[in-house]
Amino acid sequence: MLTDSYGRQIRDLRISLTDRCNFRCFYCLPDGEPPLARKATILTFEEIVEISEIFVALGIEKIRLTGGEPLLRKDVERLVEKIARLKDPANVSKELLTEPEANPKSEIRNPKLLDLALTTNGHTLDRRAEALKQAGLDRVTVSLDSLDPANFRDLTGVDRLAETLAAIAAAKRAGLEPVRVNAVVVRGRNDHEIVALARFAREQALAMRFIEYMPLDSKNEWDRKLVVSGREIRQTIDAVFPLVLSEQTRGSATAWKYAFADGAPGEIGIIAPVTEMFCGACSRIRLTADGQLRTCLFSTREHNLRDVLRGGADRAEIVRFIREAVNRKEPRHTINDEQFAPASRSMSFIGG
Repeated sequence: MLTDSYGRQIRDLRISLTDRCNFRCFYCLPDGEPPLARKATILTFEEIVEISEIFVALGIEKIRLTGGEPLLRKDVERLVEKIARLKDPANVSKELLTEPEANPKSEIRNPKLLDLALTTNGHTLDRRAEALKQAGLDRVTVSLDSLDPANFRDLTGVDRLAETLAAIAAAKRAGLEPVRVNAVVVRGRNDHEIVALARFAREQALAMRFIEYMPLDSKNEWDRKLVVSGREIRQTIDAVFPLVLSEQTRGSATAWKYAFADGAPGEIGIIAPVTEMFCGACSRIRLTADGQLRTCLFSTREHNLRDVLRGGADRAEIVRFIREAVNRKEPRHTINDEQFAPASRSMSFIGG
C-alpha cells in the first residue's frame, strides 16, 4: 500500500479536472488567474483513467473529482463511467506493483475503488445528476456558503443561488447520497448564517460541512482574524439545535461529525484545519489538472507526474515516482507557524 515516511496510509485521491471556474468566490479566485494552456498541459481523460487505475492498484479506495468547477469539463459523465469500472477488481491490474525489494505483504490481493465522488458549485448538476449516477458516481458535494441571494452574490461573485439549490435537490432525487453541502465560514461575511444553514440541513436531510476559512485565495489576502473556529461554529449551532457527537467520526476523515440530539434528519460536520489540524491522520494526495502530484493542500512544491507519464515511462517507473512523492509527504501544514508560506497555487488550481 501507499504509506508515507510517517506511517500514514494514503487511501484518498483527489483529482482536479480543470482549473477553470464560473464562480469568483473571494476566498479562492476573486479576480481570476490566467488559465492553464489546454491541450499542452491538461491531462486527458485517458491519462486520468490510467493514473486512477495505478493508484487504485496501490491501495487508493476513494477518488474525488474536483476543480475549478469539474462540470465545466466536457463529457465528465464519460470519465466517471471509466473510473467507476475500477470498483470491479477484475478491472484493476493484478501485476505486482511494488519494487522487488519491497515487502510482499504490502501487495493488495484484490484492490478496487470503493467510493467515487465529485465536488461542484452545482453548475448544470440539476440536469446531469441522473446521468452521473447512472455512470457510476456515488456521491456529490455542493458548495453553498449562503442562503441569502444578495450575500451569495457577494461571496461568490455570481447570482446563482437558485441554480445551486436546484442542484442539491437534483442530487437527492438521483440518489447521489448522502448529499454533502460545504460552507466556508468567514467572520463578518456569512457567520451570521451558521444556524440558518444548519436548519437547512435538518429540513433537507443533508450532510452539512462547515469549513474554517483557509489561506488559499489567489490574492493571498487571508486574514486570521476572519477565521471562525470550529469550536465556535459548533457552539453556535448547539445553542439552537443541540448536537451529539457521532460514534463514527474523524479517524482519517477531515470532519468531526454530529447528529441532531432530537433525532432530526441531517448531519453536521465541522472541518477545522486551522484551529484543530488533523494532519497526523491525513490519508490524502492530490493530482492537479495539469498532472502535478501534491502531497498536502498547502504544499509549496509539486511532483510532475504528467511528464513522467508522457515521457514513455513504464508502469514500474510510474509507480516508483508515485511512491517517492508520497514518501516526501509533509508531516503537517504550517499555517500556525511564524514562517508559514502560502501554498504554491490557489485552491482553484489545486483542487478541493
